[in-house]
Amino acid sequence: MEQFYFDTSAILPYYREEHHSQSIQIFLLSITIPVAISHLTDVEFASALSRLVRMKELDDAQAGIIEQAFADDCKAGLFKRISFTATHFTQAVKWLSLRNTPLRTLDTLHLALSNQGNLKIVTCDAILAKSAKKLGVYYKLLPE
Repeated sequence: MEQFYFDTSAILPYYREEHHSQSIQIFLLSITIPVAISHLTDVEFASALSRLVRMKELDDAQAGIIEQAFADDCKAGLFKRISFTATHFTQAVKWLSLRNTPLRTLDTLHLALSNQGNLKIVTCDAILAKSAKKLGVYYKLLPE
């Protein structure tokens, strides 16, 4: 059975209407849960909501509702957090040292976590997907 790791670009559209929202919702309904995420996802999710409030795309109350919905889904078992180890950081450094992708730090860590856990990373980020392909990491780019 295929297992999945969602990066933050694939989580946020589940909670607020975005271009990829329908694809994410349909995909989540079609797979076995829980979906793996990391504590990094929590940080990026909070950062994205903060940015959306600063840009006035959401107000503070809306951001709070989204934050609570995400927390509730985590508690209900839709998402399962997996932890980083030193091995993930070592892998990220190796990939970044190749200097053959436009990956940045946090995306490289998402890839290392999914790759070493034999999880297919699900993303809405075309650059991340292209880099995953180049590095031999199983991925799914939504929408297809």
